[in-house]
Amino acid sequence: MKAHLLAHPRTPVAVSVGQVSKEIELWRHTDADGDVLTAEGVGAALEIGARLRGGYHLAVSSGAQRATQTLACFIGALGQHVPGGVVVEPGLRSQNEDRWRAAYGKAGSGALGALREADPELVAEDSKRLGVALRRVLDDLPDGGRALVVGHSPTNEAAVLGLTGAIVAPLAKGAGVRVVVGDDGYQVEPIA
Repeated sequence: MKAHLLAHPRTPVAVSVGQVSKEIELWRHTDADGDVLTAEGVGAALEIGARLRGGYHLAVSSGAQRATQTLACFIGALGQHVPGGVVVEPGLRSQNEDRWRAAYGKAGSGALGALREADPELVAEDSKRLGVALRRVLDDLPDGGRALVVGHSPTNEAAVLGLTGAIVAPLAKGAGVRVVVGDDGYQVEPIA
């Protein structure tokens, strides 16, 4: 908080309060066979959910069954009410999944830098679009609000790039990254 005090002691004090931060925990779904979690994926999602910090105002899925199922396991194991419920943000799922697979095949890696070299137009365009979708999630949060979001790799990483300009390492299944926005811009960190 920044405060500016006027010189005269009887003069009212003007206080300028900055934006309260908002936070997204962005997770990759756990192990799946096609679009359905495996038994191992369900177990891993329940274990992760039991360790989550909680206090979420909104739970968001990309809309894919494996993401929604992971999110349901997270919330079930957490055992807390989510006031905004579970919503689907279809903008967190790429319409270019075949191109991402082809770029991965050409790059030999899921790292965004390598994918950008393989298909720069795809990474630039989808990162922008996915970042806009992640921004919509932030905009739906109250001041101080937190969202639990489950999506995919490398599109989660591309969304972070599109929103913040930061490149994060490829997310393993069941791994996550925290994005916090406040007065000082964005902070991005892996979730341990």
